[in-house]
Amino acid sequence: MTANLTGFEPVFCTIVPPHVLDTLAQSQDPTLAAPARRTLERDSIERTHRRLTTVIGAPGVALPKGAAADKPHRTIYDAKQRTQLPGRKVRGEGDEPGKDATVNRAYAGLGATFELFQKAYERNSIDGNGLPLDATVHYGEDYGNAFWNGEQMVFGDGDGEIFLDFTIPVDVIGHELTHGVVQYTANLTYFGQPGALNESMADVFGSIIKQYTLGQSAHEADWLIGAGLLAPRVSGKALRSMKEPGTAYDDDVLGKDPQPADMDHYVRTGRDNGGVHINSGIPNRAFYLVADALGGHSWERAGQIWYAVLTGGELAQDASFEDFAKLTVAAARQKYGDGEELKAVTDAWATVKVPVPKAAANG
Repeated sequence: MTANLTGFEPVFCTIVPPHVLDTLAQSQDPTLAAPARRTLERDSIERTHRRLTTVIGAPGVALPKGAAADKPHRTIYDAKQRTQLPGRKVRGEGDEPGKDATVNRAYAGLGATFELFQKAYERNSIDGNGLPLDATVHYGEDYGNAFWNGEQMVFGDGDGEIFLDFTIPVDVIGHELTHGVVQYTANLTYFGQPGALNESMADVFGSIIKQYTLGQSAHEADWLIGAGLLAPRVSGKALRSMKEPGTAYDDDVLGKDPQPADMDHYVRTGRDNGGVHINSGIPNRAFYLVADALGGHSWERAGQIWYAVLTGGELAQDASFEDFAKLTVAAARQKYGDGEELKAVTDAWATVKVPVPKAAANG
């Protein structure tokens, strides 16, 4: 089955997994439980809105008159702790930075994402056709999440107890916008293994965007998703670790990071859309291993292989980890021949125990 390029899969993607918010909502401490419950309720409403948008169709978005087709067109809105989108416009493309650091970080993060996809992959914005990039900040009361709703980015300020401002980590911005890229390309079904691949793609390119922004090599990068997002009271360093899945946090309130590092520890669950934020640790680690083995910048050889599979038209909406692994092997061979790139890819999948058919590995 080939990819559906319509971009109408009813996906509502958040950076904080539901299982984390569920745990917080059950806390005996009302300062932790109340914001988590409000966030879960808000996410449920937005998820329903996303489905309705899918049914009736999202409004068309065109570049403003006179806007350059190969440049970002960013608009930042302020919800002022309310939940009506998009809110009041506070910064447009080319406007000077204001006093609100959250607005400025959102603007910069949208720009960094646009630049990475354009310069590294010759992709013109999220949809490939110059889609304007809109974002709303200061969303909701103590809202503990960030999401892509199929049309725009939305950032909460966090509760200050568990989560800080969601514009702080640039990889969170890149992660959520990459869900938009997935929406307009492979459109991976948001459940089970294809849903975990959807999440992993967002983590992969979110991390690449962070590394690109910081000018880091694969060896220099921390490979953490959401570093700087957790408040000081939390025993943890990030939401996820691509290098060492399952080690991002171990906290008396949040619990322990449940991500597996290989298929021997794959988590079978009906929660979180079949564990999309949990089992994404497996393909995440595979990408890290490829990038680390090849060295240099992760957006180059390793990123080129992953991007080729995402956008190549052969990745099915219901692809399994094995399907994806097979396509990365084929892409590595097609782009780079039977050299170190191919070995890095086949070795990575072997390490995370995702089988690659011998015919694919051997050509």
